[in-house]
Amino acid sequence: MATETRSPLTLLSSEARASPVPLLYRRRSSHDVNNLATVSSSLLPAFGTVVGEGSLQLRKYIIAPYDRRYRWWQTFLVVLVVYSAWSSPFELAFKKVGTGALLPLDLAVDAIFAIDIVLTFFVAYLDKSTYLLVDDHKKIAVRYVTHLGFPMDIASTLPFQTLHRIFNGKSHENQLFRFLNLLRLWRLRRVSELFTRLEKDTRFSYFWARSFKLICVTAFTVHSAGCFYFWLATHYKTPANTWIGAHVSHFENRSIWLGYTYSIYWSIVTLTTVGYGDLHAENTGEKIFNIFYMLFNIGLTAYLIGNMTNLVVHSAVQTFAMRDTINEVLHYASKNRLPERLKEQMLAHVQLKFKTAELQQEEVLEGLPKAIRSSITQHLFHGLVEKTYLFQGVSEDLIIQLVSDMKAEYFPPKVDIILQNEIPTDFYVIASGAVDVMIYRNGTEQFLSKLGAGDMAGEIGVLFNIPQPFTVRTKRLSQVIRISHHNFKENVQPHKADGKAIISNLIQYLKGLKKEMLEEIPSVTELLDDFNSEQIASIEGPQHDETPDYGRDANTKASTPSSCPLPLRIIIHGHHPDEKTADDDKMGKIIHLPGSLEDLLSLAEKKFGKRGSTVLVEDGSEVEDLRAIRENDRLFIF
Repeated sequence: MATETRSPLTLLSSEARASPVPLLYRRRSSHDVNNLATVSSSLLPAFGTVVGEGSLQLRKYIIAPYDRRYRWWQTFLVVLVVYSAWSSPFELAFKKVGTGALLPLDLAVDAIFAIDIVLTFFVAYLDKSTYLLVDDHKKIAVRYVTHLGFPMDIASTLPFQTLHRIFNGKSHENQLFRFLNLLRLWRLRRVSELFTRLEKDTRFSYFWARSFKLICVTAFTVHSAGCFYFWLATHYKTPANTWIGAHVSHFENRSIWLGYTYSIYWSIVTLTTVGYGDLHAENTGEKIFNIFYMLFNIGLTAYLIGNMTNLVVHSAVQTFAMRDTINEVLHYASKNRLPERLKEQMLAHVQLKFKTAELQQEEVLEGLPKAIRSSITQHLFHGLVEKTYLFQGVSEDLIIQLVSDMKAEYFPPKVDIILQNEIPTDFYVIASGAVDVMIYRNGTEQFLSKLGAGDMAGEIGVLFNIPQPFTVRTKRLSQVIRISHHNFKENVQPHKADGKAIISNLIQYLKGLKKEMLEEIPSVTELLDDFNSEQIASIEGPQHDETPDYGRDANTKASTPSSCPLPLRIIIHGHHPDEKTADDDKMGKIIHLPGSLEDLLSLAEKKFGKRGSTVLVEDGSEVEDLRAIRENDRLFIF
């Protein structure tokens, strides 16, 4: 049974299309990670380390840090951290709630965090030196116990006041226990880690995630400052000589929520620097606290304003860039007195560039590996390119190579894509929209034809290496695929059979052009006439036979279009290189290099009306082997 042969490039493209995740490394857990956007930390192997599909099987009773269930557990703990961040300062200020209604809830929360401490001994960690998961029980335990987090987790979880009551058999209202409860604020690091993941998670808006973080920071600052300020008032020797005692008599015996409302009101007014003056410091301790709180507010306000400014400016950075570019274009056009039509083209192109930036994203593609970029271009352009007339019958390998180097561009209506007589550096495949083919004659524009999706523009100038014969202008918004002359020639050169197919397709296309278009490219028409029926037959003949014929004349084998991907273009003269001639004779005749010296002499006789026998190059050297001739060489035949 015959086996299908596929090139390495084709295999690479198909594999890249099949798997969006790099083959080198894949994350695995008890549940596969389906959305890569949820993984904020990258687990990477060290250079030179071979990582296979089975190398990430963790040991028994070990939890992967990116396991979905473990992530939900961490999210649940963050909710409890929010409660701890509220209750710890609140219980410091209002001692009744610390030993009353909130005590059972505090014990339940502490028990859950105690479970998390035990669970941490079974969670694999990422080794920063090798970027590999460590699932050894002993190493995990040693790392956690020797880390600062372990004693702090223990201290923030132990219910000191309850333990004192259990061991001593009686309750003791000591201020030390209420300050020890503030160790629970150590748990706030979990909230910081959560916000870090949310800001990197592309499923969530960065703007709203960052804004919510700033709101939480502000709310915690207001709550903590208000509670601590109320604690200062309750522990002053003369309650009436305090910031709240001057307005509310016997406030320590009043409702808890009344005191909390006054505290939050004072904190917000001070934070926002409004300072109505109705609640102000009455003693030295309160004044000192106010000094440090207002100094802290300066830094917090700068932090909030800076972050909000960055968020707002970031959302409008594209608009600012577009406006600046448009202003520069207008200034340049005005300074150089460009015509109105050209200025409108420049403005239309700049505006379209910013509107289509999300579609093109050149900077994003440039940062991707070549295999991924190639897969993207194959997906976008492969089907369109293989349907164009020039690449009919061309091998799949050549199309893949050409498509990998193509660039997509957008052009607004009434903008010139190609200018007549410009140097042929690129040609284009029209993906969408429509263009007009025009020519300037006697100072006026004349319409020749219209091209649409799937047509090509500029290929005649590129393939024949002549100035572009036509102007190509868009009729409406058009997307084109640009093919570089240099890349095209590099890719086609090794594919002899494909080169013959391209020449054959081009000749057939030129035969079908309108007479008025052929009249505008006399050099191409003249070159077509030089192809006799035998040469055309060799080009259009069977293209699967690429075996060299060593019995054939060496000159014929190396020079005929049938053995070269593209025919060489040369310039011939009918005189000796040192002979002075008229200006018309100095220009010479452009031809394609025929298959042999005899054919070259016959073609020169047809062009100049006289038979020559000697062929020289510009320096006077005689040509004996046509394999020495290069593109655009000048030959003197006499």
